[in-house]
Amino acid sequence: MDKNTILAIVLSAIVLFGYFFFDAFYMAPKREAAYEAQQAAELEAQAAKAAEAEQLSSKVSESPSAASFADGEDASGQETISVQEFTITTNRASVVLSNRGGDIVSYKLLEHLDKDTGEGVQMADNVTSSNHAFALSFGDSSMAMIDGIFNVKRIDDYTIGFYRDFTMKGDDGVDRKFRLGKLYSFTPDDYAFRLSVTVNGLDGAAADLDLGGAAYTLRTPPQIGPHYDRKSNRYEVRQFVSWDGRKKVKKAFSDRSYDKPWEWAGTAGKYFAVIVKPADTAVMSSAVRCSAEQVSGYENSQLFVTRSAIHGGNTTDEFYIYVGPRSEKELLKYNSADANGWKLVNARFNQALQTSGFLSIIEVALKWCLETIYRLVHNWGIAIIILTIFLKIVLFPLNKSTALGSIKMQGLQPRMKEIQEKYKDDPQQQQAAMNKLYKEAGYNPASGCLPMVLQMMVLFALYNVFNNHFEFRGASFIHGWIDDLSVGDSLFSWKQQIPFISQFTMNTFRLLPFIYTGSQLLNGLITQYGNAAGANQSSMKFMMYGMPLMFFFLFYNVPSGLLLYWTVSNVLQIGQQMIINRILAKKRQELEASKPRVIDKAMGGRKKKKGRR
Repeated sequence: MDKNTILAIVLSAIVLFGYFFFDAFYMAPKREAAYEAQQAAELEAQAAKAAEAEQLSSKVSESPSAASFADGEDASGQETISVQEFTITTNRASVVLSNRGGDIVSYKLLEHLDKDTGEGVQMADNVTSSNHAFALSFGDSSMAMIDGIFNVKRIDDYTIGFYRDFTMKGDDGVDRKFRLGKLYSFTPDDYAFRLSVTVNGLDGAAADLDLGGAAYTLRTPPQIGPHYDRKSNRYEVRQFVSWDGRKKVKKAFSDRSYDKPWEWAGTAGKYFAVIVKPADTAVMSSAVRCSAEQVSGYENSQLFVTRSAIHGGNTTDEFYIYVGPRSEKELLKYNSADANGWKLVNARFNQALQTSGFLSIIEVALKWCLETIYRLVHNWGIAIIILTIFLKIVLFPLNKSTALGSIKMQGLQPRMKEIQEKYKDDPQQQQAAMNKLYKEAGYNPASGCLPMVLQMMVLFALYNVFNNHFEFRGASFIHGWIDDLSVGDSLFSWKQQIPFISQFTMNTFRLLPFIYTGSQLLNGLITQYGNAAGANQSSMKFMMYGMPLMFFFLFYNVPSGLLLYWTVSNVLQIGQQMIINRILAKKRQELEASKPRVIDKAMGGRKKKKGRR
């Protein structure tokens, strides 16, 4: 490397380190202060709205009841007056429900472990005494959740009901009693359950529940697991997802409302999701509210869906709620009645998957290849390596074609410069002459771009597959080093916090980023040897040496499955580049050997012209 290149790399490293220090010690505290100020302002606004909601909710009061919830039967026991919890266990989850509000207070997935706790992933995370999972509130999302003690009827191992009577003071000043009921139904093998919400009038009166145009609001869990801290894990996400029957919405979760038609809506993380699908969307408000309120040290990602006002009739609303992995295999089951216990058809929960839009077709093909290989080798790390080898073999002709095209382009440079000089004042004539030159030489300028475009499309699709493929979660490649392909590799960790270093490394020493950076540097070095010297050669040195060093810091904590692919790809690219370099060297020799003949031919023509004179 020349001095200028070394200087550029050193200066870039200084700028990069300077940015990290400046961000860690100056900008981060300012962001935190601004965030706290924003939270304070939001809390103040919420308090004002809560006061307004309190005035509205005073129209509804609780009434004690000992009546039966189901089929008009007598109550099976005395009215419950203390807080109790009830557990329903399926093959998929262990669900704990409370008679306080008739809500879910714990929802652990049995087949998917949280590595931090060693227990099932908690999908009803950050639950508090005032914010349960799948709680109801009268009116819209600004109203507090209903937390009175409900009566309970355990129907069977997978079905449980909660109910309580309330009194609604109408606009005419007349009190009308109604019964609010919640019936949870589970199946042994589904990640989805059904929640039925009933509002029935009592004492011969029809149900009438209207609080500002809304009957009630159903909320999702405050947060879904595993524990999400966006400050320390930038590769995890929380997204609002929805489907309106034609197109999907996928946006970063924030404190806002979406007022558009929807068939289902939900909260999605990188690997897990909660999706709410009403059986009848016509009775639901089109506005879905997202709450990102800061509670218990981290930000909630909670959804509120509102039911329109109920007038003059008993009502039962059904919601099908998916709580489970953001996995294509599981989500697709709800498109076919034979594949799920609820006989749902074309629910399209799979639209909640993380995809790359128009590249999704390539992703599907790559996933199929990856899963086919895994069925043979039973190791996702080995499957990644084999798929990478396969793709490199398939794409090698394109790389070779691009390299040969560059050689042909170099041979045309003198004549191209002549044309540019000759027609510098006539762009149209210059372009026509260039096209004629390309045609005579048998060279297509677009031939060098097409292979690069195809490879970039595959690269982006692979990034999404390796970064979000659910099966990588918890999948071990090499025990003791890469125990989970969905997170960074780890050789050892330390507890002592080191300024800046701990923030960057997360107190973990990772070997794979060093191997990746070394392979990237070697790849750049060999690629450089394969190119002809010149102005471009000098300008590319920084890209060859400086960028890998920057990527080392950017990619230090990426999922090891993704970094494994990049590293193996670099190693294979080194071998392919060595082959291409030999081919290029041979072509250059042929070009050099042909130059004297071309010059002699040209000189002979000039001598003949002189002789005629």
